Amino acid sequence: MSTNENSLELLREQLDATNLQLLELLSQRAELAGQLGKLKEAQGVPDFDPVREQQMLDKLIAANRGPFDDATIRQLFKNIFKASLNYQKEEHKKHLIVSRKNQPDSTVIKVKDTLVGGKASVMVAGPCSVESYQQTREVGEALKVAGVPILRGGAFKPRTSPYDFQGLGIEGLQILKRVGDELGLATISEIVDPRHLEEAIQYIDIIQIGARNMHNFELLKAAGETRTPILLKRGLAATMEEFLHAAEYIVSRGNTQVMLIERGIRTYEKWTRNTLDISAVPILKKESHLPVLVDVTHSTGRKDILAPCAKAALAAGADGIMVEVHPNPAVALSDAQQQLNIPEFHNFMSEVKESGLFKVK
Repeated sequence: MSTNENSLELLREQLDATNLQLLELLSQRAELAGQLGKLKEAQGVPDFDPVREQQMLDKLIAANRGPFDDATIRQLFKNIFKASLNYQKEEHKKHLIVSRKNQPDSTVIKVKDTLVGGKASVMVAGPCSVESYQQTREVGEALKVAGVPILRGGAFKPRTSPYDFQGLGIEGLQILKRVGDELGLATISEIVDPRHLEEAIQYIDIIQIGARNMHNFELLKAAGETRTPILLKRGLAATMEEFLHAAEYIVSRGNTQVMLIERGIRTYEKWTRNTLDISAVPILKKESHLPVLVDVTHSTGRKDILAPCAKAALAAGADGIMVEVHPNPAVALSDAQQQLNIPEFHNFMSEVKESGLFKVK
């Protein structure tokens, strides 16, 4: 072997050794970044700190003795910083209680005799607002005939205008319980104030936290202190990451009975009330072990497309569907345009079931 060949082989061996040293140093850096990420999480500090990154780059540039120029050093380390930040985020995901990585098996929640997140699909239906016993009873009877196990109805209504109907409050919850007990239905209603939780759980089987309250952290914490199942709605402009972190607030306080519900997000589109994010269903099912439902009424605001959207949600893997039903939507005190009347509801149920996508026991 010639001298040049010996030199070439020696340099290659030195490069291989240096690569291994770099790999070891990068691994050490990643471990440090992971530890830093945990501390930031505990302190509520954002993962990305642009000021700190600039300080590190400035120190590196000041210490650069070549042969790489400053721009190359800057680009190399920015890539390393980015990789470390991504590693921090992945480690953070693993440690979320709601994460599929933390719990591979899907959570199944029992509400009376109904399993949410199990093998069978679940339908949740009822009026936007509880207006009277007679109104709620009439809807409940229709649900019973259709085999729907969970009756929904709003008692505390967060409305855009302070002059709109705000719900019957505790009286509305009492009506729900009465109808639920008479017909053997589980009940669900939205609670907006942590002070009402203790009394509310005497009347309802599931606490709903609405879209406008997804970031009401004190309400989330208080819901976590209960042991009543929670249905958490995605906020109007919430990312899926923010959605899962809101769920984490609840389960981190000990209440593991949390269900997620996609109800549409606010976009520029005006032909529907909101934009139904069907992609959220498989992504949430992949990232989290919690049951995922879809509210087709609030996401679309259009009775003519409720059934197609319900079928799309079920095809995407949703565990259940929520829809609003009223005996006479024209005189409803809220959401008059988007609620199904009882014949329309039966047609909706028939179409969804006939699709074969609605799984039965």
